[in-house]
Amino acid sequence: MIRPRRDPRLTLEQSKRLSKARQLGQARAIPIFLEDSELMRLLSVIASDVSNAPLQTALPSLPPESSGDYYKVPLSWFSAPAGAADFPALYLRCAQTIQDFDTYFENLCELHKRRRKYEIILRAQPLPTMLQVSPRTLLEFGSIATPALASWLTWRKWFYDIDNRAAQETGYLFEPILASALGGTPYGAKNSPIKRTGDDGKGRQVDCIVNRDAYEFKLRVTIAASGQGRFGEELAFAEDCKASGYVPILLVLDPTPSARLDDLKAEFGRFGGRAYIGNDAWQHLESEAGGTMATFVERYVRRPIASLDEHAIELLDLYVTATRDHSTFHFKLGTGDRAHQWSIQRAEIESLGGEDTDE
Repeated sequence: MIRPRRDPRLTLEQSKRLSKARQLGQARAIPIFLEDSELMRLLSVIASDVSNAPLQTALPSLPPESSGDYYKVPLSWFSAPAGAADFPALYLRCAQTIQDFDTYFENLCELHKRRRKYEIILRAQPLPTMLQVSPRTLLEFGSIATPALASWLTWRKWFYDIDNRAAQETGYLFEPILASALGGTPYGAKNSPIKRTGDDGKGRQVDCIVNRDAYEFKLRVTIAASGQGRFGEELAFAEDCKASGYVPILLVLDPTPSARLDDLKAEFGRFGGRAYIGNDAWQHLESEAGGTMATFVERYVRRPIASLDEHAIELLDLYVTATRDHSTFHFKLGTGDRAHQWSIQRAEIESLGGEDTDE
């Protein structure tokens, strides 16, 4: 498809940011590109989020059953044609009337692209081969009937692969959202201004830098970090920041107490830093973000996580069935009136059976 040339109404910077917002990385196996019609519908979500009635009138109406909630809008709605509306004109109108629109729009595009990609991953992730899982049979062989064990190992590995993909996609998404909400920039080790104490030739990765504040983001802090030998690295972050002329800031969203969390807080304090835990972390994010991006953090990050936490202690019964040709997987969680059912139509992409090199 021949793409149109840059719209002269857009500045070079706006055109560059839009190009980045449209496309997901260097994807080959799963290419994601947002056309004008899909971007237009994302503008509708933003207009609804900030309650901008004039813009809502000019943009496609969200499905009534969604109640204005992006997470309740089917992904198929976004890919439907949006008519002949002038996307660049409406994009510029949003930029002129919504505070911090560019950041809000880019973060929503990133979230949407990752959800689009993950929907494809669910359909395309191959079932593992027996060659991949058969060595694991030594741990359970004889305890479970052999035909059942073969299926058990296959299902288990498929779920593991899917969960790995989910963790990967979330990792690419979660920290950049927090960084942009704070108005900061993440740095990889190569270009980081934070150098390792005693070796100025080596930088260290930083989740976000805002002026002289260097942030370390964490969902939670558990004993696992120490058990895997990473905790010494985490403790060294505060000292490296101090030595590089930055203030270390620890942001932990889950307030669950742990000895490791106490150790981290103490280390950040020892080197002139600060720690925000649980509600304090969310409040710090929202106060630094400003009104518009605080809405984004609350609506798209904090609220879904809190909603899930409400049901954390309840484990519903799981039922999984597959058609003979593996073209459809059926899932059911719970029983009776509380049962939740859905299906995945399968179309495997063999290359997804190896390492994901889309990024």
